[in-house]
Amino acid sequence: MHERTAPLREGGPAAARASWTAGFVGALPRQLGIAAVAGLFLTFLVPFGTGGASLLVRFAYWMGLAEGGTVIGTAIRYVLVRVADPSNQRPFAMAGLTAALMTPPTSGLVWLATRLAFGPQSLHGHLIELAFAVFVICLALSLVQTLAAPRAPIAAPVLEKPAPAQTPKFLDRLSPRLRGAELHAVAAEDHYLRVYTALGQDLILMRLSDALADLEGLGGAQTHRSWWVARAAVADVRRGDGRATLVLTSGVEAPVSRRFFQALRTAGWF
Repeated sequence: MHERTAPLREGGPAAARASWTAGFVGALPRQLGIAAVAGLFLTFLVPFGTGGASLLVRFAYWMGLAEGGTVIGTAIRYVLVRVADPSNQRPFAMAGLTAALMTPPTSGLVWLATRLAFGPQSLHGHLIELAFAVFVICLALSLVQTLAAPRAPIAAPVLEKPAPAQTPKFLDRLSPRLRGAELHAVAAEDHYLRVYTALGQDLILMRLSDALADLEGLGGAQTHRSWWVARAAVADVRRGDGRATLVLTSGVEAPVSRRFFQALRTAGWF
């Protein structure tokens, strides 16, 4: 048991990391597509005094911010949802919290991009305004991504009907007078099986080796190369010299050979 479970435990963290990476990468393309539309919209809207730059500079500036901020936001949102709201019951609250958490790193990205695109003088004395503007844009993008995210349909609960109990095949081989009787034991006699039940005995043409599969589900075990015994039918046990004899409720005595003795003792038969 230890040799089999150890590799599974070693693979647990790696499997979790692979699952996280697969989920994040799977969610990213859709979000980047939405960000591209937003970046293009901001390029022509020219907010926050960016209208003085050329179209190419504005396009590179807003597209870079939209895509970079989306990568940051998607990573934060993915971790946040998994930790705080795995069932996704509060999507808009998560959108607001995502915007708040992504504002600091995104503000750093905006500061760098603005410095490169418009020069250091454009940032003088505007850090608070910059952070607030970044939060507003992050919040807007988070809300858009929340609204655009696919919703899993709520499936109606399915009430499974319990599978009907199947009668072990061996009982179908009994004669009509013994059908439904409690089975006690089966003993091999040449090419026949003597069947002991609470209503009497029966003799059927079959080998014990073939009957063992049909006896599955009857709550018993093979006790000897020639015997199968139902555990519920055992009334007493006589032991000695690594062997045992099972006394059944009907008074029939079934032997337990050395071959099966240890397995039956481990199983709690005696």
